[in-house]
Amino acid sequence: MTVAQRHPEPAPQPLVLRAVADGVATLTMNRPAARNALSTALLAALQDALDGLATDAAVKVVVLAGAGPAFSAGHDLRELRADPNRAAYEAVFAQCSRLMLTILKLPKPVIARVHGVATAAGCQLVATCDLAVASTAARFATPGVNIGLFCSTPMVALTRAVGRKPAMEMLLTGELVDAETAKALGLVNRVVAPERLDDETFALARLIASKSPLTVRTGKEAFYRQIELGVAEAYAYASRVMTENMLAHDAEAGIDAFIAKAPPPDWQGR
Repeated sequence: MTVAQRHPEPAPQPLVLRAVADGVATLTMNRPAARNALSTALLAALQDALDGLATDAAVKVVVLAGAGPAFSAGHDLRELRADPNRAAYEAVFAQCSRLMLTILKLPKPVIARVHGVATAAGCQLVATCDLAVASTAARFATPGVNIGLFCSTPMVALTRAVGRKPAMEMLLTGELVDAETAKALGLVNRVVAPERLDDETFALARLIASKSPLTVRTGKEAFYRQIELGVAEAYAYASRVMTENMLAHDAEAGIDAFIAKAPPPDWQGR
């Protein structure tokens, strides 16, 4: 075969696949051969995608998924060990922490769609998402302790999603937790048969997308702010939020429709 006859190299696949339908944006991590390990490039691609969705008025809810057999196996250990120095490690963990905070601060709910294993920073990703729907085949773990590396950054999200003792057990043992146990612990919201995972995930996403975007945005921000406050401060803060919400157009229209026993109005997002 001559040079001229050679087939061109296929274009590389994007690290994050994006699809939008019915107000729901699906971001699919696309490193299936690496079990969607969170390389710096994948972290950057997710960050760019989420930053873009933050101001996209057509998107009301985000679903985060993984291609291939796993949701995410966590940080790319090969990449980490390829440049073993303090500055490189600090940069990676700062990049990952920024992504997790972006999910928390995103003015739209993020739902994890978990079909396979979610371990280490992959488990952190599930714990960080606002909601999670898991297949019965899903498994979760913070297994760093098994290789001499405590899952300290995944611990931040995990301890805010489940009770202290279950979180500590996961962190100290590194053992896999099945989907039903993860639901009982509060790590995921729903567990469904694998063939129902898409239907259940997107039904939940569409249900939330049907609500007032202003109300959902207000509620998500308030949820994470009040949970870090003492009880008295939380009530004072939530009362201010409730007052502002009552004065919004969507709340006035929605309450008036409820009183009149009319269908919900067309939400204006204001």
